[in-house]
Amino acid sequence: MRTMLVRCLLAVASVKLARSFSPGARFESSAQLTTGARFESSAQPKQATRLNLKDKPGATQMSMSSSAASLDKSWSGLQTLSSRTPVGAALDAEKEARERGVGAAFVQNKLRMFDSQEAPRLTLYRDHAGWCPYCQKTMLLIEEKEIPINIELVPMRSYGDKPQSFTRKVPSGLLPALGVQTSDGREQIITESQVIMDLLDQWHTVENGYRGMMPEESDTSGQARFRQLANLERQLFSFWCNLIFRPEGPSFGGGGMISKIMGGGGSPDMSGSMQGFLECMKTVDSELASTKGPWFFDFADHPTMIDFIYVSHVERMLASCAFWKGLDLRSDEYRSKLPSLNAWLDAFEKRECYLAFKSDYYTHVKDIPPQYGPGYDGGFENKRLAMQMNVLGKDGKSWELPLSFDDELQPLYRGPPLPICVLKAAGIQGDNEQVGVEGTSYEKADPVKMDEACRHMAAWKLASNGANVAKFAARGGPGGSKNPRKTFGAELADPYASPDEQVIASVEDALQSVCVALLAPSNEHESALAGMRNDLEANITREKGRDVASALCYLRDRTGVPRDLPLAAARQLRAHLNAAIDVLYK
Repeated sequence: MRTMLVRCLLAVASVKLARSFSPGARFESSAQLTTGARFESSAQPKQATRLNLKDKPGATQMSMSSSAASLDKSWSGLQTLSSRTPVGAALDAEKEARERGVGAAFVQNKLRMFDSQEAPRLTLYRDHAGWCPYCQKTMLLIEEKEIPINIELVPMRSYGDKPQSFTRKVPSGLLPALGVQTSDGREQIITESQVIMDLLDQWHTVENGYRGMMPEESDTSGQARFRQLANLERQLFSFWCNLIFRPEGPSFGGGGMISKIMGGGGSPDMSGSMQGFLECMKTVDSELASTKGPWFFDFADHPTMIDFIYVSHVERMLASCAFWKGLDLRSDEYRSKLPSLNAWLDAFEKRECYLAFKSDYYTHVKDIPPQYGPGYDGGFENKRLAMQMNVLGKDGKSWELPLSFDDELQPLYRGPPLPICVLKAAGIQGDNEQVGVEGTSYEKADPVKMDEACRHMAAWKLASNGANVAKFAARGGPGGSKNPRKTFGAELADPYASPDEQVIASVEDALQSVCVALLAPSNEHESALAGMRNDLEANITREKGRDVASALCYLRDRTGVPRDLPLAAARQLRAHLNAAIDVLYK
């Protein structure tokens, strides 16, 4: 039924827009790029050359050893220090490139030009924080096809109010939404992610140089396989919802189908809903195994439409199954039981555009309940409790210094853990022995270089907006978060909360000390941490200490992935905040 509805919506949308948006149609507009080129069609053939990102010259390895006391610890001073590091200089250049619509994929990009020299006639309205799975799969298709497009970031209802400028266009508030500027200057709005993805694929054809995302219309077996796989994805989604968002029924030990499928003797801890979910996931694994790999179709050497349809929810399944059920589908055990699924996930994680939109488990277990409902604890209790402590940073390891090279639950290095520009600037070599490239793992990378690059990215993000971050964190002070205008479904969302004015200055002092420690080169990091502790004890009174610590906890718990930082850098920020919190609570 859902497939038929999507087809009907797609047909209606195609009829309405075909005349004004066919690749041969001529568009008139006064919008121009800095080159002055007037665009005629948002579905032009792709250019043969690519705009290149060049790192800023003159970036050098920073040293703090001369005199820590002489450092300018103002936010502008810290920004300058950050920009002098290779990582900071690369991120400065990348930020400038993103503003021009070029550079790498990023969750808060507002313009994607790729090779195009013509201003886009398309606008995608998507969620601001990177929580929406339907926005994610749409963005993945846009990035893989390299479709020029404007992007407007809109809050989801669970964490903010949608602006009237959006609701006037989309009264339902649905995300994602696609705006198409027609030849008479109006904006035609299309909703329903599958309709949007299908239209984008149809409008940007292989003949015009864009990647194909669907089997050819003449390929009847390929079309049938796509429909069958789409139906299987809906079955998997249903089994997942039954497992996570409902209390589990009785457990079944002994043999049975799941015992044969998963190669075990049955588990007394496995409920019927978990068995059903795993059986369906095994079917997905078998479908992946039926191709040359790693994708669902062999007609392309890149992920296609059906891969995007699956991956945004599978990503959320991994987080929720670990957190609420103690089921780690990425563990060595399940890598052997579901080898093709894990190879498929590995392939996605080697693509920079996927990692730009990939969340960590902590962010997902906070963003899933307001979208789907509360998750129910169950499954393998001992494993579940340990995994929950890891995800929440309460295991004494995952958010504490010194951090291990990798995370035991969320492997960081099966693909590039940081933007490619950062890895290149830091001189970090992938497992294929090339410096700063996608398509490879980084599990054998130099741990010292990697640690420093992750810290420097976190420091760059903090220094670049430090005053506002301090005000935001000060909401967690004893006089903050008073009289919010309204509450939202997301547990940690409070956009109308006010800061505690009495602690802002002290919070700034604390965050500046944290930033200095993050910026230290590897051979000075331990001394920088000692300096941070000394600064906190000297500059923040005992009376203010706990209030500032509360503010830092507020910030730590609201550091989201990928909105704020990739996980490899976010864990550094969280751990350094915890190091400061430990001092302030004494």
